[in-house]
Amino acid sequence: MNDRTSKASDMAMKGDGYYSLFTKGAKDVIDAATPLVLEALGAMGLDKGTGAVTLADFGCADGGTSVDMVRAAVSAISSLAPRRPVAIYYTDQLRNDYNALFRIAHKELGQADHPIHIFASATGFYEQVLPAGTLDLGFSATAMHWLSGKPRDITGHVHAVGAHGEELQAFAEQGGRDWETILLRRAEELRPGGRLVLANFCKDQEGRYLGNTGGVHMFDTFNRLWRDLVAEGTVEEDEYQAMTLPQYYKTVEEFTAPLTDSDGPVYQAGLRLEGIETRVTPCPYAVDFRRHRDPERFAESYIPTLRSWTESTFFAGLSARRSMAERREIVDRYYRRYEALVAGAPAGHAMDYVHAFMTLRKEG
Repeated sequence: MNDRTSKASDMAMKGDGYYSLFTKGAKDVIDAATPLVLEALGAMGLDKGTGAVTLADFGCADGGTSVDMVRAAVSAISSLAPRRPVAIYYTDQLRNDYNALFRIAHKELGQADHPIHIFASATGFYEQVLPAGTLDLGFSATAMHWLSGKPRDITGHVHAVGAHGEELQAFAEQGGRDWETILLRRAEELRPGGRLVLANFCKDQEGRYLGNTGGVHMFDTFNRLWRDLVAEGTVEEDEYQAMTLPQYYKTVEEFTAPLTDSDGPVYQAGLRLEGIETRVTPCPYAVDFRRHRDPERFAESYIPTLRSWTESTFFAGLSARRSMAERREIVDRYYRRYEALVAGAPAGHAMDYVHAFMTLRKEG
């Protein structure tokens, strides 16, 4: 296995606020999950507790997409438990842009009327981040589809949605193990009665998933453009193979299995499923395009959101034998071609989000 993109810890979103600036759809998903957060807070009996109410945003990126949700949560806690301060822990990988995170979080939340304390951790969500029994409410959106490691390269595609047979099975098994690990770590952190509100990429009951909701297939387009660069001799075959994204989109059945197996470790750890549903969140850039009808404007706004979460994997797939400048030029050329493709034939291009929204409770 080529190990240039084998570990989740090697991945990093583009920094300096780029992620929240160009991922409006991710914010739309969090805004849609906010009522679930408020409902969870209301069910936890916070007025009967003492000390700080502890929140955590797992896979926070630069914090910009979740800041309105956090603000709403703080306001709700202020009403439910006015004597209790709020501690918010932002967590992501070691290579996350924490400077941008602190700038955004302190600017947007620092003036809250209710006492709020902002912390960050560079421990990823595959590990226990908070001390045992200290977390009141954990939240994560559009993050836990990243695998802890890439089980293998995929032949002829850059994503598991294009895999078949043993290759697809390897990703499914890795996704199952990783999901169990995530749940067990959160079970350790949660207080009895605490909640998790999660919005995870999924494959829904109609077979839809990110970028595959009836228009141009986004991942097939990713793949075709890289295959063109291989055919032209710009990119080597082994570099292309290393560009396999370490992601897997689970079905509702795969999400719920460890939460409903009464003999399994997750159920035994006290986690219970309170609710799960799938939703499609329309690509905001495609929605805007239907209004303004300017193909170039659409392409210029659409491609950065794709780039924000794919570039680090694609860049890392290129051989370290190449200079940094050469690698950057190849990646830039790739996204320029994608932009030209969309501008020239915009119909059907969209990155609609498909998520499983779920609420989990810690027994006790």
